Amino acid sequence: MPATSAVRPLLKWAGGKRQLLPVLRRYYPVAFDRYVEPFLGSGAVFFDLFGAGRLDGRRVGLADVNPDVIGCYRAVRDDPEAVIVALAALAAEHFERGDACYYDVRDRRFNPARAARRDLRRGGDSALAAGYTPAMAAMLIYLNRTGYNGLFRLNRRGGFNVPAGRYAEPRICDAGHVRACARALSARGVSIECAPFDGTLANTRTGDFVYCDPPYAPLSRTANFAHYTAGGFTAHDQRRLQQAVVGAARRGALVLLSNSSAPEIEAAYAGADARVAGLRVRRVPARRAINSRAARRGPVDELIITNTGPRDLPAPRTLRMAKARLRAADPQQRPAARATTR
Repeated sequence: MPATSAVRPLLKWAGGKRQLLPVLRRYYPVAFDRYVEPFLGSGAVFFDLFGAGRLDGRRVGLADVNPDVIGCYRAVRDDPEAVIVALAALAAEHFERGDACYYDVRDRRFNPARAARRDLRRGGDSALAAGYTPAMAAMLIYLNRTGYNGLFRLNRRGGFNVPAGRYAEPRICDAGHVRACARALSARGVSIECAPFDGTLANTRTGDFVYCDPPYAPLSRTANFAHYTAGGFTAHDQRRLQQAVVGAARRGALVLLSNSSAPEIEAAYAGADARVAGLRVRRVPARRAINSRAARRGPVDELIITNTGPRDLPAPRTLRMAKARLRAADPQQRPAARATTR
């Protein structure tokens, strides 16, 4: 695929990494055999790598414990045209009924359909992911585009309970975007599994590039948005993740992980076991878009934990072209042109 074919994530996601991509790209390894993402979420890094052609000819293992995420991506992969038809119908209904449509879809269509699939042969989350229909995928995309801040949140009973957002003209059905995501998800060598992170990380080895974007450890009581599954993501899960990441690094995997700058996270990955595995902690500026208080949204520090070193990215294409024209026109300028890139 051409390097200029950028693909935006299909879903908005709490903690999505589109804004952090310029920083994360510095830590993408130059060479790797397989790409593994255990917390798929919006898949911003996957779509970024795919759009840049970095996954061509490589195997890709995408996983998430959230069955709705996995079910939606599989439905888009397998039947994007049916998803587009259903999404277009929801868009038309929304522009006629507004919030009434949102709550009707959430409470009378989406949640009952989810409950029915989960109870199918008592298969739980696996049955929900496997039984996701194009209509359910369209409903999830619709709720994601029109719900409050694009959140995915479940109550203790497992029901989707995000309230309607305030959008004047949300872009609900973008057929070209759905098809572009389907092409990425259906590319040769890409697998999409509903699986917990520990099992996914346990199978990583030398030659794998692993990116982990778990639910962030909260910096405050109001900043905790970890209920992407009914069980949430606890402090114990953060400790389990640290052990799994250290194990992957010890086996030779190239690891890149992002998390909040909560003191317990920084301490866990600055410990002796992580350092022996080659992991280092770096602080990077980011912007929080989600907080119960608008005044607390804004710049914060996040952590990047990795055993790959940062690298200088190539100069922008326009600058490279200008320098090439300069060298071609005047050979005497070649040393000066080279010097400016150091």
